[in-house]
Amino acid sequence: MRVGDSGEVLATCVVHADLEVPGRVGRTAIDKRPVAGRVAVRALGLAGDRVCDTKHHGGVHQAVYVYADEDARRWGTELGRELPAGWFGENLRVSGLPVSDSVIGARWSIGDTLLEVSAPRVPCATFQHWSGERQWVKRFALRSDTGTYLRVLTEGTIEAGDRISVVHVPDHGVTVRDVFTGTDLDLLAILLADEPTVSADVRMQVERHARRHVNAARAAANRDTTAEADDLGTGARL
Repeated sequence: MRVGDSGEVLATCVVHADLEVPGRVGRTAIDKRPVAGRVAVRALGLAGDRVCDTKHHGGVHQAVYVYADEDARRWGTELGRELPAGWFGENLRVSGLPVSDSVIGARWSIGDTLLEVSAPRVPCATFQHWSGERQWVKRFALRSDTGTYLRVLTEGTIEAGDRISVVHVPDHGVTVRDVFTGTDLDLLAILLADEPTVSADVRMQVERHARRHVNAARAAANRDTTAEADDLGTGARL
């Protein structure tokens, strides 16, 4: 994604009704539906929207959730059903931009708002229940078309049909997908060093990826040690 890239808001979505999710989750506001007209965008999100589980969701770094129509259509083809705007729990269904490959800290001008790419969406049990699809969280994570959260830098209003203009992209180039997958720790180290907007949640994601890499390396070393011992034992018996 580069400065000057543009897209379009296809729908603005807010909560339609709270739902009860079995188990520990309780109530959720994942059921989002499109609304007509201009919608006020404030520091904590769109007017008319809300978050039930404020411990794990919401806040200034997860104020607005965006999902690409191109990714939604791909999923719809795979699942054999239409996935209308709001199905992913998104506030904005957009087209024309590689949303999951947005650079952390990139800034988008939409209407009279200014928004900043802040974090990937991490799928959860609520999303699994809502989807009705087997192993949905795993499938969604493997594809890593997560969409992105935005923080609100300048409050204003947004409406379906508004143009999205990318007005700033940080030089570090680390994307939402990079943070979600965590496959390149060197890239993530650059992000932490060079991007002043990184949230505490993203830092925790990076730390989890680092621990996962360390544990994987230790497990591989243990397997190699065990295999070497087995080889020596076999040789001693020959």
